[in-house]
Amino acid sequence: MAVVPYKDKESGKKEQVSEMFDNISAKYDLLNRVLSGGVDLYWRKKAISLLKKEQPKLILDIATGTGDLAIEANKQLNPEKIIGVDISEGMLFHGREKMKKLGLQDKIEMRMGDSEKLLFDDNTFDAVIVSFGVRNFENLKKGLTDMCRVTKPGGTCVVVEFSKPRSFPMKQLYGFYSTKVLPLIGKLVSRDSSAYTYLPESVKAFPDGDDFLSIFESAGFKNTYCKTLTFGICSVYVGKK
Repeated sequence: MAVVPYKDKESGKKEQVSEMFDNISAKYDLLNRVLSGGVDLYWRKKAISLLKKEQPKLILDIATGTGDLAIEANKQLNPEKIIGVDISEGMLFHGREKMKKLGLQDKIEMRMGDSEKLLFDDNTFDAVIVSFGVRNFENLKKGLTDMCRVTKPGGTCVVVEFSKPRSFPMKQLYGFYSTKVLPLIGKLVSRDSSAYTYLPESVKAFPDGDDFLSIFESAGFKNTYCKTLTFGICSVYVGKK
């Protein structure tokens, strides 16, 4: 059974995730900073640093949201072009506004797009990146397989995603924070009570660690590895095509 934001609705996960992000898009960046204490910026920075040796020229940012990962990739890697795709028009609107303010609208292009049906040719991108997006895929393996398809042979995929801390006391602290504190702050700021209840539920249901690596490999990536950050709250997965 798929974990969805709005349990009383008939629509599928993809439609619900799109609606949820439209609903919270105006407050999304603020909530990211507040709820993570700014650590999300460090996670993205650390993930992108793993691509420095490769210096990719053309990068695809999946589930780009308001473009935070794309901005970090531009800062560290200075590629020729980054294309960000997302299924939420609300998120893309705020992302495009952000790019204009930073003068990056020519370098980082924000497009409407379904991460499980990418409208790009095979072997197009030097690197495919995604932060906190694959957890929201309707079909994880299908989305990862399509990401592999558009990656050039020898190219790299970097996935940043929440994971479940496994050691005491972080496991207990994170469990309390994610189920009690986070939904309350999320509801107060975003006015969407379901969105930040969905987040811990989707993290709990997500196959992290070795389970994710095995799906990652079955989607076509090789030489995969996982790097855990901040006591296991976040994991970065890397794979080569």
